[in-house]
Amino acid sequence: MRTRGQRISGQAFKFSRLGSNTNSEPKIVGTTVLMVRRNSRVVLAGDGQVTLQNQVIKHKAKKVRRLYHDQIITGFAGATADALTLYEKFEQKLETHAGNLKRAAVELAKDWRTDRALRRLEALMIIADKNSAFLLSGSGDVLEPDEDVLGIGSGGPFAEAAARALLRNTELSAREIAEKAMKIASEMCIYTNQEFIFEEL
Repeated sequence: MRTRGQRISGQAFKFSRLGSNTNSEPKIVGTTVLMVRRNSRVVLAGDGQVTLQNQVIKHKAKKVRRLYHDQIITGFAGATADALTLYEKFEQKLETHAGNLKRAAVELAKDWRTDRALRRLEALMIIADKNSAFLLSGSGDVLEPDEDVLGIGSGGPFAEAAARALLRNTELSAREIAEKAMKIASEMCIYTNQEFIFEEL
């Protein structure tokens, strides 16, 4: 199902807030991934921090990457192993549909929602090419944003709000907006550091 302009609640995802998980198993929490589009450029940015309970266990994790012959960029918030599984499935969909981003996104969302193994995966994904971007969730949602900004993870709302303000009130490039917005998010979200990685189309 495709929706437009609808926010997807993070409350259903165990990784979104420290302490929200009632299971005794420790969970990796927090991240910030941001997509910004301006003119003919699209940028995806992710921080590098990985937090397990109250401990930072990694500073330079790569949460954004290129797929399908470097024509598509994607980023995730959630369990790393789950995200890698979803990347693999998404690349298969891209190959099947000859790089058609929207079609591949919808097909992945269907599988994610209905497949018994996939629906246990805990992650949110942003996927983008030069023309469009989508947010995917395990509930089967495929969200196309109203504005040229998407943010996910614990610091996502901070980064997205900053990026929207910069898009509306400055002439900065997509990369410059992403850099400034990510820095603001890192100053407000304790699960986000300043070891940013950027992918740009």
